[in-house]
Amino acid sequence: MTTQTPTKPKLTDREDIAKRLLRGSAKASFDPLVEIDWDAPVDPDMWAIRPERISIYGTHLWDRLSEEKRKELSRLEIASVATIGIWFETILMQMLVRHAYHNDPTTNHVQYAYTEIADECRHTVMFAKMVGKLGWHTHRLDPVAYHLGRVFKAIAHGPLIFAGALFVEEVLDQLQREAVPDEQVLPLVRAVSRIHVVEEARHMRYAREEFARDWAERGPVNRAYSRLILGLVTYYSATRLINPKVYEQVGLDPKEAYRVARTNPHWIDTKTWAARKVVGTLTTAGAISGLGRHFWRKAGLLGR
Repeated sequence: MTTQTPTKPKLTDREDIAKRLLRGSAKASFDPLVEIDWDAPVDPDMWAIRPERISIYGTHLWDRLSEEKRKELSRLEIASVATIGIWFETILMQMLVRHAYHNDPTTNHVQYAYTEIADECRHTVMFAKMVGKLGWHTHRLDPVAYHLGRVFKAIAHGPLIFAGALFVEEVLDQLQREAVPDEQVLPLVRAVSRIHVVEEARHMRYAREEFARDWAERGPVNRAYSRLILGLVTYYSATRLINPKVYEQVGLDPKEAYRVARTNPHWIDTKTWAARKVVGTLTTAGAISGLGRHFWRKAGLLGR
């Protein structure tokens, strides 16, 4: 087995990138409360995501569901993913505030951090409204994930802030880019996805630049620590995308369905596909290896 040698990234000027991102935000930012028709009914005959992206697709449990229940499950699963998006974006906002606190607010770099925080506030409200429209009620994460999230937002430093953000944003981005042009997907989901894709493109550019710049300055001990914590963060995020209660709502045993989904090759392939870009970015930098890599694989993010 050969080990890929980390490559040194080509860094651009921090202030120049932030200036461009600020201009982009001024030209293409959206107010979801205005842009989306929240009064439009949700058509129960439409999907909320492509059926092959549903966690139990292709399994005996999928065969057991009627077409109506399959479409209901699609709505519930997208709502569950959005709930995880809310959880992590709330964590991200707190980390960005702390990041800005330690830097000069007169710089474009910090002003873009504040701009992203404003974007994430709108995204969180947008996701929350969509969750309610799709017939789901948010549930607090299990105690382990919930408290680890609290710890992570308190202790995360530069590369962990931006690598963690990049992971969650990239996974959501891939699912949403697929949904935007798909006419079998609910208009509500497509509208939310369209706004999020446009604005997250800037956030991901910012995160990639900041991760690469900060990672290059870290020593071997700090990098080893970051790889492990990042592996844990991605594991707990990826394995909580689908709350088992969604299965119960469509008449399945939640424990059985969770076990089936966890080993479902279609679902593993979906997670691997959605994470492929961030995996490539972080692997190239040498940020996925050792014990941390074990957690990425255990979460179904590195293929079968």
